[in-house]
This record gives sequence, structure tokens and C-alpha cells, in this order.
Amino acid sequence: MKVFAVIFALSIVFSCTNESKGNRHLVADSPVKEENRPEADLFKMAAKGKDALKFCTSEKLNTDFCILIDMSLHSGIKRFFVWDFKTKSIVKKYLVGHGCGSNQWSADGSKDNPQFSNEDGSHLSSLGKYKLWGRGHSDWGINIKYLMHGLEETNTNALKRYIVFHSWDRMSDDEVFPKGSPEGWGCPTVSNNAMKEIDPIIQESGKPVLMWIYQ
Repeated sequence: MKVFAVIFALSIVFSCTNESKGNRHLVADSPVKEENRPEADLFKMAAKGKDALKFCTSEKLNTDFCILIDMSLHSGIKRFFVWDFKTKSIVKKYLVGHGCGSNQWSADGSKDNPQFSNEDGSHLSSLGKYKLWGRGHSDWGINIKYLMHGLEETNTNALKRYIVFHSWDRMSDDEVFPKGSPEGWGCPTVSNNAMKEIDPIIQESGKPVLMWIYQ
């Protein structure tokens, strides 16, 4: 009888110990995911904003604002920023898609590790500074597009590749992390509602606007 009691007691201790370990494991899972959520580096953005203003001034582009796209960030969080030169701050931010490359079109295969290319047919986005100038009709989203004139060696083929700034019905207004945004063939795409906000700002500027895609 005593032997049975000892065995029973040990089994309870062992069971409680395992349950405790299991609970600690379950509790730890949630914070880890939260810690892995990337955030925009504001110091990096401020430095980009400073360089962007110098560039816009020298190239006679709009000096009220520019568009900064940080491709080092996960595509499921907002990484498209409208940067105000006067206040040196973000005034708007949105999700933005990038090129799928050899991955499935409209999926999120490279949501946290996009590749870039200036080659025609690569289906990849290109890094570098662009001049947004030339508003036209798009077959996508709310049927508005802006031509993207590549200003660096990394994006000289943008017009040849039909890389333009437009909206896409598949793009979300809200962050979708840990999922990623749908990937197209290289165009920086935003949601329809985002374009409805950005389009009048660009039109009212009266000057070409800098879009700087960097990593």
C-alpha cells in the first residue's frame, strides 16, 4: 500500500512538472512572434529624407514631400512612406507590394526576402530613385498610374519594363503580418484607398515627385 502511495505521488509530481514545462512553452510562443515583427527604422528614414531633399533640390523635383519605400521591411507591414520635408516626418504610410520574380504571381513567396533586378522579364522590382511624372490610365485598381522614370543604374529600364506606380484590388488597407502582400511583376502597388489618398497629393504638387525604393 505504501509503495502504491509513493508511486502515485511521484506520478502527480512528474505530471505537474511536464504540464508546467508545457505551459511555459505555450506562453513563450506568443511574445516571440511579437518580437519578430519588424519596425521601421526612423533614424534611417530621417537620413534618407535629408539626402532626398538635397537630391530633389538639385534635380528640380518637388521639395514639399517625397515617397520613401523601405524594402528591408516585411511586405506585410506598412513600408511605403510619404515623407514631409518641412516637418521631417511621416505623414502617410501604406502597404506596398514588390515583384514576385520566379515565385508565384499574387502570392507572398518573398515577403521577407525580396530580390531585385533591372532586367526586362525578371518580374522583380528595382531599387533606386525614380521621378514620378506622367499620370495615365491603368488597367489595374482605380485605373490610375504614374510613370516611373529610373534615375540610377539600378532602375534605368523601368519604363522599358512597364514598371509603373498603380493600385491593385488585391492589396490590403491594413497590415497583414505575418502574411505578406501579394506580389506582382515588379510595380510598387498599393491599395485602391491608398491611391485615392496619394493621387491628389501628387497632382497638387505640380512638380515631379521623388520615389526612392531602397533596402
